[in-house]
Formats: sequence, structure tokens, C-alpha cells
Amino acid sequence: MKNKKWITLMSTAALLCSVSAGSAYAFSDVDAAEKEPISALQNRGIVSGVDSQHFVPRGQISYAQTVSMIVKGMKLNLNTVKFVKKPVASDYFTNVPNDAWYAESFVIAKVNGLDLPQDIDPNAAVTKEKYADLLIHALDTKGVFPTVKMLILFADEDQIDSEYKDEMQRIYLHKIANLGEDRMAHPKQQMTRGEAAVWLYNTIKFAEAHAEAPETPQQGDVEVSVEKVSDEVNKVILSRQMPHPGYGLQITGIRFQEDGTAVVQYQVTAPDPDKMYPQVVTEVKAATYVASKYKPVAEPAVVTLPGVLGGSSSSEPAASTVSDIVQPQ
Repeated sequence: MKNKKWITLMSTAALLCSVSAGSAYAFSDVDAAEKEPISALQNRGIVSGVDSQHFVPRGQISYAQTVSMIVKGMKLNLNTVKFVKKPVASDYFTNVPNDAWYAESFVIAKVNGLDLPQDIDPNAAVTKEKYADLLIHALDTKGVFPTVKMLILFADEDQIDSEYKDEMQRIYLHKIANLGEDRMAHPKQQMTRGEAAVWLYNTIKFAEAHAEAPETPQQGDVEVSVEKVSDEVNKVILSRQMPHPGYGLQITGIRFQEDGTAVVQYQVTAPDPDKMYPQVVTEVKAATYVASKYKPVAEPAVVTLPGVLGGSSSSEPAASTVSDIVQPQ
């Protein structure tokens, strides 16, 4: 009896220490499965309650809340994009005021490739399939992740829009969400604040668990290989690992520099939203032909969006003769 009392006192002390050490968890309206995710996100400053006691996990989540939460949680930013001027929400959206508390998050999300239509209503509710779409695209900005080669069969497959089928598959293949015994995905059901927090928390954990070493600046994870065609000509091949074969690699230009390098610019092409692809990491390639006197290196092409500086900012000269770029026979 004395030992049991001592254990109880120790447990109480540990709980008090945990709270005093900075744990922000204080919500009384979340269930056991939501407690850890919501508490962790709150401690990171990603989510907050409607007041100090209530998170309202069954309440609907708006696009404004969703975009802000995903941008913060996935640490999206504009660090790799060159701008002519500082972008504002009105450059991309008709219903997002430039001074809205969520305006910057919308701009960051848009530039990072998240599918937000020009006429989006920030106050509208978000469906499960759309939340999955935004979350997976945010995840893809962090790298290429392994996926189990398996097709999940949903009982309500016919209710999922074709453009979201791939993302809904990955939400469950990555175990960001768990499918119930009825195998219903409920794609048109509106996301709740609690579900959104749990999905984001699991996505962050997934990304952190599969974090890779930092990429070489501007080189990314694209590999450059050279095949000799003749004494004057080399075939330059760019290759990269993609989440599935729907993605592609495209060479957009070559810049020849005085130091003897040929900067091969590339961009990733998006999959066809109307097609389903097997969830298996795939190597994609793109090739061009360059005069053998140049050493090829790869560089991501600069994205051209409203308010974004297109093309290269380099002052290095381009090729002076057409023989520098050789067209294949």
C-alpha cells in the first residue's frame, strides 16, 4: 500500500513537471487519439484552440486555417524563388485580401505548387480528398519518399475525384490516415479540426522519419552522367528518383559559361491528374547533346509565376556557336 502511494505521488510529480516544463496541452475536449498530435502541434506553434480550454476537434476547418497550418507544419517558404518584387496575395487570388492574417501562407503555398484556385474562398470548408491533395503536395516539397507498391481498394472509390485518387492512395499508404473496417474513405466529407491536426502530425512524423541528407545547392538529387558520342560530342543524361512513374524530367535550356561548364537547366513535370500510377519509386531521365569541350552540371530552372523573375540571373555568356549544342541525328 505504501509503495502504491509512492508511485502515485511520483506520477503526479512527473505530470506537474511535464506541464511546468512548457507543455501547452490543456484542451479538455479532445479524445485520447488526438491528444498527442494536437499537443505536439500546439507546442510547435502550428495550431491553437478557440480558447485555453477548447480545441473544438469536431468543428469544420476552413481553407484559411488549413493552408496556414500546412505551411507552418511543413515549413514551406519562398527561400528558393527569386522575385522581381515581393509577392502579395492579389497576385494569385481574387478573394484573399493582402492584409488577411492568412495571406502570406496562401502565397507561400501557391508558389510551392499547392493547388489553390484563383477564386478560392478562404472561409469555405475543406473536404478530405482536397486536404489529402494539399498535404501530399506539401510533403513532396520535402523530397522523394518510398511508398509500398500496393493499391488500396476503397469501398467508395467511385466517389473520389480522379484528380485526387493518387493523393488519397498515398495518405493511406504512408499511414497518415488509417482506413476503417468498412474501407470507406469518405472523400467528400468535410475535414474536422481534429482530423486535420492528426493527419498533419502524422505527415510531419513521416517526413522527419525519412529525412535525407541535405541536398547539394542547386543540384538537388539529380544525377548527371555523360556518354561519349564522338570526340566532339557527348550525350548528357539527367536522372532523378520520383515517387511514381507519372512524374517526369524535362530539360528547359543550357547555359554555357566561360569557365568551361555547360549548365543544363531542368524542371520536374507533374503527373496527369486523370491517370492512376503505381506507387513505386521510379527513376526518370532526360537527355541532351553538348560539345565535349564543356563539363555539364545540372541546375533547377527558375519558376515563372506572377511576380517571379523568370529565366536565369546569370551574367555568363551563352554559347557563341551552334556547335556547342548538338542535335541528335
